[in-house]
Amino acid sequence: MAQPKKTQTLNRLEKSPTGIRGLDEITGGGLPKGRPTLICGSAGAGKTVFAMEFLARGALEFNEPGVYMSFEENAEELIKNFSSLGYNLDRLCSRKKLVIDYVFIERSQIIETGEYDLEGLFVRLEHAIDSIGAKRVVLDTLEALFSGFHDTFVLRAELRRLFRWLKDKGVTAMVTGERGERTLTRHGLEEYVADCVIMLDHRVTEQISTRRLRVLKYRGSSHGTNEYPFLIREDGVSVFPITSLSVDRKAGRERVSSGIPQLDDMLEGKGYYRGSTVLVSGGPGTGKTSMAAALVSSACQRGEPCLYFAFEESESEIARNMGSIGMDLEPWTRKGLLHFEASRPTTFGLEEHLSVVHKRIEEAKPSLVILDPITNFISVGASLDVKSMITRLIDFVKSKQITTFFTSLSQSAGAPEHTDTAVSSLMDTWIVLQHMESGGERIRKLYILKSRGTAHSNRIREFRITSHGIALADA
Repeated sequence: MAQPKKTQTLNRLEKSPTGIRGLDEITGGGLPKGRPTLICGSAGAGKTVFAMEFLARGALEFNEPGVYMSFEENAEELIKNFSSLGYNLDRLCSRKKLVIDYVFIERSQIIETGEYDLEGLFVRLEHAIDSIGAKRVVLDTLEALFSGFHDTFVLRAELRRLFRWLKDKGVTAMVTGERGERTLTRHGLEEYVADCVIMLDHRVTEQISTRRLRVLKYRGSSHGTNEYPFLIREDGVSVFPITSLSVDRKAGRERVSSGIPQLDDMLEGKGYYRGSTVLVSGGPGTGKTSMAAALVSSACQRGEPCLYFAFEESESEIARNMGSIGMDLEPWTRKGLLHFEASRPTTFGLEEHLSVVHKRIEEAKPSLVILDPITNFISVGASLDVKSMITRLIDFVKSKQITTFFTSLSQSAGAPEHTDTAVSSLMDTWIVLQHMESGGERIRKLYILKSRGTAHSNRIREFRITSHGIALADA
């Protein structure tokens, strides 16, 4: 008689969540618990900020006290620097949640011999760990600690002993290191003795500054392998993953009016799905912003808050222009239902824009978001980068069931069913506006190219902008 097969139970690697937004998604839950992680990068890449936020969030969110051993900055400097990110390190220290220990190393006093070891450091570090029952440790940076070594055999042995000591102590450690010219780190050795290696990069492309992160190695765990942009803002570090986001959100069935009754009729008489994405593309002057204003007016009349990101016109200009076609937006701004965020895309990079959108949405909690127009982002990044940013934005707004309306400028009159940002495939509803000549005058026309989940009309309608608003007529 055949024996039943035994089910193999896999022992998953235990992890310590960092609390850093996005990083825990990429690493599948955090850093390896009780093991060392190497953070490497060039000057200004953000190594110290990552390390300190790992400790601060561990103490505040996960009740894991930490020890920060610095070989470059003293405690007073660190406390002052991180107060700008909203962290009161003084308070954490007084509550026995954090120890900051500054170790001054004079390179000229370091004598390298075969008997050189780190026993003095281990004693000092062990005392700091035991004094608060620390679960997390940061060593910042290795270069200062090993600046006097030239013998790679001694250096490799001491590194292995250091990381083994940290493992035996049972603490989750983060060690920072400077990036070398042709190697991952200056000595080219640390990555071989760390269980997890994360590389930070700070680059400037066409005068736009971008920081990126990549997990190079993670023993015993799968992880995201792409480069992920991250920001250092007043509220800490934010990493923006794209491939790690799952597409398991629920599809709602509630409908909201477009603000144009005839357009609603073309969408089964019900309008857009709430929480869906709508793209309106067309040439200059076809009425894209007017359609956005109609949707805003309809939402505000229902008492729903709206957030309008304008990348070409100011709030005052939009209010004046829409007033000329019978849409008075100023009462909604006075009531606090409509909030404008007007800025030029070239003010900062794509990731900074995405961060601003996230932050404003969290603050305003809107039911409707307008981005007008998204084609202006091409002046900041390549089409593929813009699509990546819009993808992450769509994942965010859909997770919150926010209806999002995008406008896109079509430069080519001969190819209206094309967007320079290549985001049409991400949209639930795509509406095209065009100019055409008839009887010696230019008229506008509208048609619905697609609308997922809706039996929409395939007719082409005349799109009229009058002093009393927008109307659609038979073409």
